[in-house]
Amino acid sequence: MRGDGRVYPRGGRWWISYYVRGVNYRRPGGATEEAARKALRAKLKEIAAGRHVAPQEERLTVSDLLAGLERHLLTNGAKSMVSFRAHAKAVREALGHRRAVDFTTEDVERFKAEKLAAKKAPATVNRYVETARSAFRLAHKQERISRLPYFPLLRLNNVRRGFFERDEFEAVAIRLPDPVCDVARFGYLTGWRKGEIVSMTWDQVDFKSGEVRLYDSKNGEGRVLELEGELRKLLDRRLALRPFKGLSGTELSRFVFHEQGHTVRDFRKSWAAACKAAKVPGRLFHDLRRSAVRDMVRAGVSRSVAKAISGHKTDAIFERYDITSGDDRREALRRTQAHRDSMAKTPEVAEIPREKGQNRDSLSAVGSGSGQGLGVSH
Repeated sequence: MRGDGRVYPRGGRWWISYYVRGVNYRRPGGATEEAARKALRAKLKEIAAGRHVAPQEERLTVSDLLAGLERHLLTNGAKSMVSFRAHAKAVREALGHRRAVDFTTEDVERFKAEKLAAKKAPATVNRYVETARSAFRLAHKQERISRLPYFPLLRLNNVRRGFFERDEFEAVAIRLPDPVCDVARFGYLTGWRKGEIVSMTWDQVDFKSGEVRLYDSKNGEGRVLELEGELRKLLDRRLALRPFKGLSGTELSRFVFHEQGHTVRDFRKSWAAACKAAKVPGRLFHDLRRSAVRDMVRAGVSRSVAKAISGHKTDAIFERYDITSGDDRREALRRTQAHRDSMAKTPEVAEIPREKGQNRDSLSAVGSGSGQGLGVSH
């Protein structure tokens, strides 16, 4: 067969040969010449329709795509690899054996249904689907696969609305062990993320210039925080607690918040216990971030400055954290009512000049009859 391909015998079978973008591909065509010609015609139609699948693409599995995504993330210094690997594991166990060329939206829907039936939270299921989608998108950009399936997500309505008032936070803080207590105080004062706080090292703190520097963050940007008031006192206290007893004697921790020189371990259990004892069960450490943003707005801090402190990159996310409470709304209503009350002035009635012979009683009758009110012309 001429043109874009041909058929030829080899090893007792017939093969087909064709070109795509200057690359020659060969594959088995069938037991007979006619079968091979039919296979070649079908392949040329696929190529013309833009549906060509190279042999190396046919061998790719979902696990291969996930592995490619992990390599990409590691190369680019991505954060939160622990959570990525947890999500990728769930996808790999359920779908890893599937060939990427055979993967469809129906597979996504079936996967979501299975995870929901297994009592996985909708938000967690979405993280699984997003991980698979990212793996496919990267492979598509790298031209490892030619087709990109649609990955629909579950609709969620789970925007967190927790926050702390000052007395609530203090009730929790005094029940937390050291150094978790100071980690929480730093979060309450600044609105920084937990990961940014527990990983903070002393080379980020400059007492001379009175600054704390975050060189990198979740949004890919660093920021600077001035040491003022309670924050300065907190860092002074942590500096006094920097020494610890190591194997070679007294050593200095490189971490601001440390446990014997090491980063603070997972404290979800102690946090939950403190919140329960303080009668605010179910609160999250991340609620401190929401509280800091809301209180900065309450204090009249401009949005741009508040975002620079908390590290929010977009207005949309910042607005989700600027949460109002019942007290905020009541105060707003009180202020509105006071403003309206100040506008409700008592009408002033001008005294009508009396004509000679006219007494006050006759004047008081003006306006009492029909058509004789003030301001009515005849």
